[in-house]
Amino acid sequence: MANQLEMFAAIPVAARAEAVKPRAIRKNLRTAPEEMARSLEATGDYKILRRLPARPVVTERKADFTRVGVIVDTETTGLDHRKDEIIEIGAVAFSFDDNGTIGDVIDVYGGLQEPQAPIPADITRLTGITDEMVAGQQIDIAALRRIVETADLVIAHNAGFDRPFCEAFSPLFVNKAWACSVKEIDWSLRGFEGTKLGYLIGQAGYFHEGHRAVDDCFALLEVLDHQKDESDRPFAELHRAAQRSRVRLFAEHSPFDMKDHLKARGYRWSDGTDGRPRSWWIELDEDALDEERHFLRTEIYRWDEADPPVQHLTALERFRA
Repeated sequence: MANQLEMFAAIPVAARAEAVKPRAIRKNLRTAPEEMARSLEATGDYKILRRLPARPVVTERKADFTRVGVIVDTETTGLDHRKDEIIEIGAVAFSFDDNGTIGDVIDVYGGLQEPQAPIPADITRLTGITDEMVAGQQIDIAALRRIVETADLVIAHNAGFDRPFCEAFSPLFVNKAWACSVKEIDWSLRGFEGTKLGYLIGQAGYFHEGHRAVDDCFALLEVLDHQKDESDRPFAELHRAAQRSRVRLFAEHSPFDMKDHLKARGYRWSDGTDGRPRSWWIELDEDALDEERHFLRTEIYRWDEADPPVQHLTALERFRA
């Protein structure tokens, strides 16, 4: 026994510390994970991302939360709603009040749809959805109608993409007010870097399984309800934006040599095939219309009586194809 004690005493201190590490590890594993995460964050050397939990679906709504929002996300075979198809749709319905405060999740739907042609390989790589997964699958329109028909506001993260696909898929989406959580929230002012959902959810302190429709809906709901500082939550800003009227101003018959000037100011070109005038156009808040008309009259047309066409838009018309 004495020889064994002498042998242990002869082991360097560092080596003895290594020998007791397994016991310390076992002890740490018994510590609550959240406590471990907070301890790491307290050092200032670590940022911890927590798995995003799906909010529970309630059966009874709170009395003051009378409005319904529905977050919609689609996975498609491509980018063109005129020829590509939806292969998955997710919808998460939630209650909110008149001030834009989010209440509870009240319904969820997710469904796959078999397209007429095989899913392109790059779409499978992006979404994980394979031809085998969608074989024989069909989106349940009745279940989707149960959710969407009650919506006061339909929200998508890039509504300019999702709305045309949804309207091409079913008239259920046509006469609905839509809001875009990319375009109608000033994320940079809120301290977020970028507007991609993955960036937003990461900077809110979470991670999730991206590019599956229902998972993305829950992720967006969490970001919309995230309070990063003393400002109001993002959904309140989105709700206010959805209530405002916007305008599209068309620089019809503008001189050809002014195209770069218009493009630099944010105008986009319409070739007339989408029902808009064949011209450069811009969308802006209604209270900015007079200033923009003045710009066109003084710098583009150089004629004080110029009267470029204007289209007034509410949330019922915005983000259509």
